[in-house]
Order: sequence, then structure tokens, then C-alpha cells
Amino acid sequence: MTIIRIGVDTSKHVFQLHGVDEKETPALRRQLRRGEVEKFFAKLPPARIGIEACGASHHWGRALRALGHEVVLIPPQYVKPYLKRGKNDALSACPRAGQRPDPWAEAICEAISRPGMRFVAIKSAETQAALMMVRTRDLLVKQRTMLINAIRGHAAEFGVTGAKGPGRVAALLERVQEDASVPALAREMLDLLAGQLSALEARLAALEKRLMARHREDQRSQLLATIPGIGPIGGVSFSLKVPDATVFRSGRHFAAWLGITPRDHSTAGRQRPGRISREGDESLRRLLVLGATAVIRQAKSGRASPWLLDLLVRKPKKLAAVALANKMARMIWAMLVSGEVYRSPKAA
Repeated sequence: MTIIRIGVDTSKHVFQLHGVDEKETPALRRQLRRGEVEKFFAKLPPARIGIEACGASHHWGRALRALGHEVVLIPPQYVKPYLKRGKNDALSACPRAGQRPDPWAEAICEAISRPGMRFVAIKSAETQAALMMVRTRDLLVKQRTMLINAIRGHAAEFGVTGAKGPGRVAALLERVQEDASVPALAREMLDLLAGQLSALEARLAALEKRLMARHREDQRSQLLATIPGIGPIGGVSFSLKVPDATVFRSGRHFAAWLGITPRDHSTAGRQRPGRISREGDESLRRLLVLGATAVIRQAKSGRASPWLLDLLVRKPKKLAAVALANKMARMIWAMLVSGEVYRSPKAA
């Protein structure tokens, strides 16, 4: 009996395994502690191992691949159709923990056997570290926005208001210090928030400097940054998260993977496109929509494409931004596949 395929249901401490042999007969049902996983798979002959794609799955993919196994990561959305029962049904079926069939591990094992299944590429440790810079920047930007909103809100409680934007906070704090009607304790608390904001901006500036250095070293990132609305942050993000664009058959498949295409509610030959699906990577989709919004803000006759100008006449700006983001996604796919630089369309 040789185990040819194993589905692994990961967690923080306990891993559930389900394996089948050449006759597709269940040959392995086992529960392992986290520290036992590598030791167990080191003793097994090479097999095809499927793991649900998540944050820690790339680490296990690299570890098990180093042991000689073929490892594939599969999105949970593709596993769900093969789930035969609820996760807790195994507890009622067999009370002994070591022999309980895990429905999710069994579903993974079945899903990775399909010939047309699509998988997630295993990222290297260096790529994951670079992606941490992008995610850390996003977190720092959110924290900066929270601090700015807190400062503006507390100042407004004492009748001191200011314009929006990070560059207007310093002027607001000066007005607070000059206003004698603001209590000393309130000024002290606002100074505390201002100090935290200054430290956060210094960390953010240092991090963006490293991201720009990464952008200058990455040819694919520089290529994508030539698209209006992408920029260095978008270029680095797409370069790291889309290592091989050829896995997508077309630009539309790539846009659908990002969740920027409309859901189809068509029936009986009548086309009824709905809202965008919002599936896929949320951060990449947000970068596209924000970039498209910036392009629309600067769209003028003679500077923007005729298609965009005509769309802005017929549709609201927010809807046009999503449509432009869809088009930008297709441009990104075409440029990553062909390696060509962005060519601006002729202005109207």
C-alpha cells in the first residue's frame, strides 16, 4: 500500500491528515501535533500533499517540499464544493481522536485530484518578508489616520477646527496652543497624540524609503509603475503577489481573480451584469480603485484617453473608477506577460 495523495487540515496546534492509496481507498487518517508534522512526513515516500492556502501554508509548503514531496496550496473556496459534511460530524462518527475522519482534510485530498484545479504558488521566505513591508505600511497608514482623526475630533470639542489632510495637522495644533480657552490638560493630551503622530510619520517615511529602494531594484515593478495610477507602491505589490501572470489565460481572467469584474446574472440570453464580485486580494483591488480615482481626478481633454472622457460623461465618477480599475488590471496582465512598456492612447 502506497499513499499517493494527502490532504492536510492545518491549525495552530493540531493538524488533521487524510490520505488515499492508488485505488483511491482511504489509507491514512491521523492527527498530529505541530512539532510532529515534519518528522512524520520525513518518513513517508514522496506523495502529493494539499494544504489550504493561508498565511502559514507557504511555510509548510516550503518545509514539506524540502522533504521531497509535491506540495500544492489550494484556496478554501475551491475546497468547499468537495466537503461532504460538517466539521463536527467526525466527533460523533468516531470518539477516538486519532481515528476520526476529518471532513476538511478529506475534501482537500479530493479537490487536489481534479485535473482542472487551480493552485496558489508557494512564496519564498524572501518574498513573504518583502510583502511584510507592504502590509506594515498599510497598518501604519491606518494608525496615522486614526491619530489624525483623534486630534481633529478632540480639538473640535473645544471649538478649534481645521482642514482635512495630514499636512494640516501642524497648523491645527498651533491654533490649539494659541487658544487660551482650551484647558491645559487638553493641550497636554493633544501634545501626547502629536508626539505619537510624529514618531509614526518618521517610521512611515523610513519604510517608504525601503519600499522605493525595492522598487528601483525590481524591473517588473518599474514596468508597472509606468501605468497612470499605479505608482511604486502598486508596482511592488503586484510584482510580489503575481510572480507568474501566465497562469491566467487572459486579462479578463486576471481581473476576475482580483474581484474587479461584475457578477453575471444573465438568463435567457438577456445580459444583466451586477456589482463587482469583490473576490480575490482586497489590497490589490483597493490599489487599483484608488489609482483609478486619482487618474479620474486629473482627467481633462487632451490629457486623458477618449474612452475615459466619454465614460465620465455617461456614468458617475465612482462607477467610472471601478471600470477604469478593471481596465488597468487587464493592462497589468498584458504588460507582465509581454514585458512591454505602457503606451499611452492618443488623446481626443
